[in-house]
Amino acid sequence: MLIRAGYQIAIECNVETPLMALLSVHPSRQADLRSPAIITSSGSAPLAASIDEFGNLRTRTVAPAGIMKLSTDFVIQDSGLPDEVALWANEVPVSQLPDEAVSFLLGSRYCETDRLSPLAWSLFGNTPRGWARVQAIVDYVHRHLTFGYQFARATRTAWEGHEERVGVCRDFAHLAIALCRCMNIPARYATGYLGDIGVPAVPAPMDFSAWFEVYLGGRWFTFDARHNTPRIGRILVARGRDAADCAITTTFGQSKLVQFDIVTEEVSRSSAAA
Repeated sequence: MLIRAGYQIAIECNVETPLMALLSVHPSRQADLRSPAIITSSGSAPLAASIDEFGNLRTRTVAPAGIMKLSTDFVIQDSGLPDEVALWANEVPVSQLPDEAVSFLLGSRYCETDRLSPLAWSLFGNTPRGWARVQAIVDYVHRHLTFGYQFARATRTAWEGHEERVGVCRDFAHLAIALCRCMNIPARYATGYLGDIGVPAVPAPMDFSAWFEVYLGGRWFTFDARHNTPRIGRILVARGRDAADCAITTTFGQSKLVQFDIVTEEVSRSSAAA
């Protein structure tokens, strides 16, 4: 399967402002690209790329006073398969976890394991360990929160989402991540493209999506508490402890997002042949 994806984003700054972005396809998917995923900028400052501490491809530049536009458009090869379901995957004892997974047991900016631990153990302490326990957490979060773009708030934490019972995809991910960590299951935040491929199209404008990954059976698996069903065509952009590590753009000064258009769509066979 071929997927066309990309974005047009515009940011307005009053003065020259340093900017950092996580807007590139994750290095783990670079080999799948069938056309270059090059970021173009309307600003005059160069775009400098580097790998951050979580393995994401980070871009740095200086936004000029006024409006700066960032864009990309690319085609990527995808397996066309839904997210893997591995009912056999067992929990790995904390003492046997690799170092790369241990840090994803700890509380973070948006995932307060200390506040949610009593709740987690009361709800999931008697559930079967492994995949079934994570799925029970996903089921709970999916039922407990009501999704709506009107509920978006950049500062909402997992605890606040649980109490308010509303949120967007990042809130679903944060709550599920925190509950998994409380149960000694490493969990990390993930964000990227997720189009309406293999499911009925949603009339709302396309957005970047958030999901999460858990460490079971010696490897990482994808879970999605908002949709709670295996999906086709995820294109990973960034991973981290939570959304604080995966911000699409970070400006070191005052700025305003004035355009945000995302596209993710399957390329038809006729278009690919042309």
